[in-house]
Amino acid sequence: MSGETFVGIDVSKARLDVAILPSGEIFAVDNTASGLTELLIRLSEAQPHLVVLESTGGLERAAVLALYEAGWPATVLNPRRVRHFSRALGQRAKTDRIDAMVLARFAQTMQPEAQVHSNALQRSLEAILTRRRQVVELLNMERNRLNSSQDAYVQQDLREVIHYLEERREQLDQALRDAIQQNPKFQATYDVLTSTPGVGPVMAWTLLAQLPELGQLSRQKIANLVGVAPLNRDSGTVRGHRSIWGGRASVRQVLYMSAVSGVRWNPTLKAVYQHLIGNGKPTKVALVACMRKLLVYLNAMVRDQAPWQVQSVA
Repeated sequence: MSGETFVGIDVSKARLDVAILPSGEIFAVDNTASGLTELLIRLSEAQPHLVVLESTGGLERAAVLALYEAGWPATVLNPRRVRHFSRALGQRAKTDRIDAMVLARFAQTMQPEAQVHSNALQRSLEAILTRRRQVVELLNMERNRLNSSQDAYVQQDLREVIHYLEERREQLDQALRDAIQQNPKFQATYDVLTSTPGVGPVMAWTLLAQLPELGQLSRQKIANLVGVAPLNRDSGTVRGHRSIWGGRASVRQVLYMSAVSGVRWNPTLKAVYQHLIGNGKPTKVALVACMRKLLVYLNAMVRDQAPWQVQSVA
């Protein structure tokens, strides 16, 4: 690790605060195209071993894309993970410059793996998927309003809006199907994923767009990345509860829905679920275990480009 340079970037809407270790250099650039150009020039002088940023609801995407296209290894961290690290350092003060230095120290100390760079098609799929989620949220809101409305005029207006949103959702679904069909590799992986009982189009689209590492990592690493690997909370002779957190929330959400479906229609997941319930495990614990099993199966299937086969649960 001697001589290696680590960079932390704290992202806000207007600015990027950058900290470099071991030099201790701190500087800021605008979160604009010209600012990103300046950032890349400064980083070319530092030659970073790893750049880390914190997930900020999408504000970090332009910087991440610029880093990837420039060839710098980068990874985006879950904010909760960074907060725990900051507390462990005893760092209570919080400014953008301090946050950037905490991120740089995280990179230097923890050395997380650089993320796989998503390509243009994956970024397009992710953008369409994000819009689809927004439309589905609007649909649910309007349906709830329709259920509670007592006024005939308002009810009719809500029905018209719901019909419009349903059409928009179908058009977005078609856009996703069209995009995948134009890429033979993506279409092949989509077919592999959807051969699995319990894995539908939304799950497959999400994995293609938001988990480009699928099929390239070990079972433990892919589980950690998504946030379905159990974390121990043991001390001395006390065995604490295992829990999951962090990771890619949007992937974990659709994985949960697929697991719920899978324990009904997928014979392998159904057997795993029934075995755990029979051993006294709570429903939620059993479902999380099925999520992890399903992800591990899909990871191996994509790696081998092999369709679903009934798996042994031994």
